Amino acid sequence: MPALISRMGKRLRKLIERPGSVELTKYEALLPDIEALEPELEALSDAELTERAGKLRLEAELGDSQLVELCALGREAARRALDERAFDVQLLGTMGLLSGHVVQMQTGEGKTLAGALAAAGYALQGKRVHVISVNDYLARRDGEWMKPVYDLLGVTVGWVDGSLTREERRAAYDAEVTYGAVSEIGFDMLRDRLVTRAEDVVQPAPEVAIIDEADSVLVDEARVPLVMAGSVDQAVADTEVANVVRRLRLGLHYETDTDGRNAWLTTAGASVVEKALGGVDLYSESGSERLAAVNVALHAHALLTRDVDYLVREGKVELINASRGRVAELQRWPDGLQAAVEAKEQVAPTDRGEILDSITVQALIARYPQVAGMTGTAVAVAEQLREFYQLEVAVIPPNKPNVREDLDDRIFASPSHKLRAIVKEIREVHETGRPILVGTQDVAESEELAEKLAKADLPCVVLNARNDAEEAAIIAEAGKFGAITVSTQMAGRGTDIRLGGADGKDRERVAELGGLHVIGTARYPSSRLDGQLRGRSGRQGDPGSAVFFASLNDELVTSNAPDVPDGIDADDSGEITDPAAKRHIDHAQRVAEGVDLEIHRNTWRYTRLIEHQRRELLEYRDELLRTDAAAEALSGEKRYDELTEKVGEEKAKQVCREIMLYHLDQMWSDHLAFLTDVRESIHLRALARETPLDEFHRIAIPEFRKIVPAIKERSAETLADAEIGDDGIDLAASGVRRASSTWTYLVHDAPFDAGFEETLRQVRSLLRRKKN
Repeated sequence: MPALISRMGKRLRKLIERPGSVELTKYEALLPDIEALEPELEALSDAELTERAGKLRLEAELGDSQLVELCALGREAARRALDERAFDVQLLGTMGLLSGHVVQMQTGEGKTLAGALAAAGYALQGKRVHVISVNDYLARRDGEWMKPVYDLLGVTVGWVDGSLTREERRAAYDAEVTYGAVSEIGFDMLRDRLVTRAEDVVQPAPEVAIIDEADSVLVDEARVPLVMAGSVDQAVADTEVANVVRRLRLGLHYETDTDGRNAWLTTAGASVVEKALGGVDLYSESGSERLAAVNVALHAHALLTRDVDYLVREGKVELINASRGRVAELQRWPDGLQAAVEAKEQVAPTDRGEILDSITVQALIARYPQVAGMTGTAVAVAEQLREFYQLEVAVIPPNKPNVREDLDDRIFASPSHKLRAIVKEIREVHETGRPILVGTQDVAESEELAEKLAKADLPCVVLNARNDAEEAAIIAEAGKFGAITVSTQMAGRGTDIRLGGADGKDRERVAELGGLHVIGTARYPSSRLDGQLRGRSGRQGDPGSAVFFASLNDELVTSNAPDVPDGIDADDSGEITDPAAKRHIDHAQRVAEGVDLEIHRNTWRYTRLIEHQRRELLEYRDELLRTDAAAEALSGEKRYDELTEKVGEEKAKQVCREIMLYHLDQMWSDHLAFLTDVRESIHLRALARETPLDEFHRIAIPEFRKIVPAIKERSAETLADAEIGDDGIDLAASGVRRASSTWTYLVHDAPFDAGFEETLRQVRSLLRRKKN
């Protein structure tokens, strides 16, 4: 009876605390069998251990007995290679990953090893595995770190980063397990889509993806498009418009919506702009191009803030990843907005590119037949993981109980009151010698706080987008006695904070004082990001504490719940103890999460059709690339025989292949541009009470069906007009000329896509103004 009550209590706790969590009982039951194998495996030589792991390759699937064998072999390999005996909870994580789940493991619980053992398990089943990280540094670090474990298990491993040549990339992908940043893996896939010879492909067909920081990749980055562009020319910034817009004032000349995603001219603002631009009528057909330039410049001026949304460094505009607080490498806004920000900051414009292909991170991950992931904060996005990826969450208990003290939020009437209280809190805790980690919202706030601390004679180390290359060293020392570290968002940092610093020298001293104290300077737009910051303290059962400071005038509140309830009063220091204040901030955070989810859903609704069309066209492209289908399609066309006689049959086949692939790639690029134009204007169709998504499908599907017939028609025309000399066919002279250079980048969250209702309101207002 006591055992039954214990089991019922355990299940009840899971229902209450772990919504959507996978039942772990069947995995927990295998742990004693895994432990029982340890003495036997310890007696094996390294070669015998590798040979025994190889026997798993002969098994049809990983049933319970194979899982026990794999986990026991993995534990022994880690003990020998890393001097680390995997905890039971790490093996639970491994089994959860091998079952295709997203496992939630707290910071410091050993996700990297759990992921490596799972990757080895998939590889031993004959599946090619990509372990996907949020950046190059983590991919290379984890691949190198885990390589000795893979070697003992007889599994080959490689990693890709931006520095590798094409041949080095091919070798990395030829390994059974390949580590790479989501962007690098995606860009390689896009590059492969442009090759004209099958042997130039570097990436084999995807099979298994294990995603580190899964919530960051699958949720935060999900709707970000990865782009392959070809050089067109240098972007031309409309400096005249930028100078006009720079003089406009909020409330008089333009207004913004409450969530800061849209800005629009008032009647007075439109008049000022029209006069400044020489009397143009912005809302006439002839003024439409100028209106588009004004809207983009206004967005750059009103909604994008230096040192919050981007940095200006070495004469370039560099975007900041909001969810990680660091420079977003290879990331930019769509061309028009990018040029507008560059004009605003008076820096040289970057090259403008023709988009050859693009894919969202969510669609990239959807290509893998099997997906699993690991993160410290999966439960908060369990519904999204189920909705968008059909993934369930398995919550892995910590190896040691979490004893971190999560203190009640401290709420203030204004940001200035809050800032003074934060400095006071830092001073009081610092005087005890406890290390302090302060999480800020953006670069500007981190630097303002650092300045205040310096004036208070409280020296700190700052980690933000300006010095993110030094992050590993900074984070590693954040647990030292007396350390004060001020950092932007901690998600995806990939380095644990050890009490006493990297060498653990003062660990016991710091632990006795209470461990790492975490301070949040404001609540984040997602409770999950709050949890990631808190999770930096209390690692592996360490003592620690965390507290968030907030203000009723924080951006989270003013953007999502500006109507603060009446009767909430502050004391003389500006602090508010009324529970209604916290309830209101919680509400603002839920609104922000809801808005973000709806944007995610909306993006996916549109991109699902595009992905279906991409898959269909890629199947045709692959047929043209790997077979003689192109030659067969053009064999009956004029001059095909004369081509064949002059250059030979095999070369003729390749010429036909290159002609058809060129037209296919060009038409797909044109189709993407067409769909972008349609989508940007689709909300206007709601004025006629049509459903925008249905209208998008109605337009996009017939247009796509024209592509394959047009490819054959254009290819036949190219072949008929081609110059054929003694040296063969001059494809470039025939118009089959690919971009002289290509580059890859990620497009920052598309800003003109979210404010559907606001867009309608603006358009209706403008129509009324013109009518009157």
